[in-house]
Parts: sequence; structure tokens; C-alpha cells
Amino acid sequence: MSKTIVALDFSSKEEVVDFLKQFDEPVYVKIGMELTYACGLEMVKTVKEMGHHIFLDLKLHDIPNTVKGGMKNLANLGVDIVNVHCAGGIAMMKAAIDGLNEGAKDGKRPMCIGVTQLTSTSKEAMNNELGIPGEVIDCVIKYAKNAKEAGLDGVVCSVHEAKAIHEACGEDFLTVTPGIRLASDSKDDQKRVATPAFAKEQGCDYIVVGRSITKSANPVETYKEIEATMSK
Repeated sequence: MSKTIVALDFSSKEEVVDFLKQFDEPVYVKIGMELTYACGLEMVKTVKEMGHHIFLDLKLHDIPNTVKGGMKNLANLGVDIVNVHCAGGIAMMKAAIDGLNEGAKDGKRPMCIGVTQLTSTSKEAMNNELGIPGEVIDCVIKYAKNAKEAGLDGVVCSVHEAKAIHEACGEDFLTVTPGIRLASDSKDDQKRVATPAFAKEQGCDYIVVGRSITKSANPVETYKEIEATMSK
């Protein structure tokens, strides 16, 4: 299965379908807030019918009972990965797993990963705005350990934190890393970014790539080049 997850950062069903028609093989894609809020969860059905794997990136974060109910409903959509915010705490993350187990029709729940710190969050913002002292890596490792204790399958983290998370939580604890850019790309609003080659070196299990592929002159070729790097 692909180690490269393509972020479908579009605002309409037509854009998504036109983009995915270029691929002659199943790919892993990310459906996030922008696309979900524009098109609803019917977008999941459309992408699934085209044969692709889905990371549904909605970052649930609420009281445990609400998250449990939400995950119970998401579990039967046929997506492959869902996520929560680790900041919601261990009880909330355990509730997410409970909801997925209850809602899974075929007995096989989607993988669930926890967002540690957003790749747009700098140390200064974490310290001064969020009120969390110390280094970003310390918070990320603590959140990852909480996620593992809660029964999650892995976390979303920066490439720069993947190796430390595997050391703390085990090699089978997944690291899904956004903030991936080709060397020639702009960082845009991401602070902690890296190239696919560096992500591979750091042991990242999956990378999430958006504009580098979706805005490429040849998205399929760019995707294949990145996937080849990750699969070496």
C-alpha cells in the first residue's frame, strides 16, 4: 500500500473527480475539513467508488461521549484512517476507539491516529499562546505516549519528531507526517517541514503531500517520484 497520502485540498466534487481520474491505480488520499465542509461526507463514497484509500482528517476533539458517538458514525463509511486531537486526553481517545469498535460493520475498525502538535505550531506559539512550556518535541512525545496508552494506532506528527516517537512508542506505532514539500516548493503556512527523502530517513510510515502533487504540472508523475522515494 502507498506510503504517500495525497491531500485533496479542493472545494468541489468536480475538482476531486477530475484530479483522481488522472491516476490508473489506487492511491491513498486525505479528505479534510475543506472538502468535507464543502461537499459533505458523500465525498467519501465518491472517492471509495473510484477505488482509493481514505484518511478522513476531521480531528475530533470534544468530551469523550461526543467523540465516541461521532466515531461510531464514521466507522461504517469505509475509510481507512480517522483521527482525533491528542489534546483531548486519554479518556477521550479511548472513547474514540470504543466508538469505532461499536460502529465497525465488518468487525474491522478504521485505524485511529492522534494529532500531536500541528505542524504550523512553533515553540513560541506553544509556549506563549497555548500555555504549554518546554520544547515542542517534549509535548509531542507526551501526547504520543498518551495516544498509545489509549489504544490508538499512531499519531500525526512532524517529520522531525517521527524517529523520537518510534523510540518512545515502538516501531509499530504509526507516524503520519504532514508538512512535506519538495525542495523547490514554498513552505506556505507550515513551520516544521521536510522533503520526502528526509521523511524516509527519519522512518516516517506515511507522509501527507498536498500542493506539491495537486499543483504539479504532472501530478501523477510527481506522485510516483515521491512514492518511489518512500518505498525504497
